[in-house]
Amino acid sequence: MNVSEALATRKTCRAFKDTPVSEALLREILTTALRAPSGGNLQPWRVYAVTGAVQQAIVDEVQEKMKTTPRGEGAEYHIYPPELTEPYKTRRFQVGEGMYAALGIPREDKAARLTWFARNYAFFGAPAALFFTMDRQMQEGQWSDCGMFMQSIMLLAREHGLHTAAQEAWAVWTPTVVKALNIPDNEMLFCGVAIGYEDESHPIASFRSERVPVDEIVSFHGF
Repeated sequence: MNVSEALATRKTCRAFKDTPVSEALLREILTTALRAPSGGNLQPWRVYAVTGAVQQAIVDEVQEKMKTTPRGEGAEYHIYPPELTEPYKTRRFQVGEGMYAALGIPREDKAARLTWFARNYAFFGAPAALFFTMDRQMQEGQWSDCGMFMQSIMLLAREHGLHTAAQEAWAVWTPTVVKALNIPDNEMLFCGVAIGYEDESHPIASFRSERVPVDEIVSFHGF
């Protein structure tokens, strides 16, 4: 699979098979991804890979806490801008509506929508996951580096027949994740990434978010 094919087929996978992902394969993907760009070669990221009993313990604890704290414990950063404007507000609304339409969940069925959203915190059934942290001294430039590192991992996952789901939603359970993985105080939890083999039989497998035309976001000068 070439890079164009990996990009074209990458998506947020929301239904995984329980087929295990080996440590050897994850090590290969992560080792290759370390060649991602890094300003000043700071390599500011840290990764915590989980599977099996460790992963399940995190899922179980969050599912229990959601009974009394459904919105989580609070992220340390704004996942979305507090006052999101257009066209971004509409884009976010449309992707949500498209996802629930693929699942056959109508807008008025709030309970079913909340139940589906809660699957974020079970990694959509993925057998393995990665948590990404950043040293607290890092700034915007290093956060963009971390994003490029994550993108490299997700594209390499496609090369190996895997799918991923980048989940900033995990940031709202920072205290739980930090405690479970003994993450030191100088690191801030950024997000999680579910990784595994897609369950292509699930209705959500057919859903892909739209992208705007290139001329809507690109201005060409001097060509």
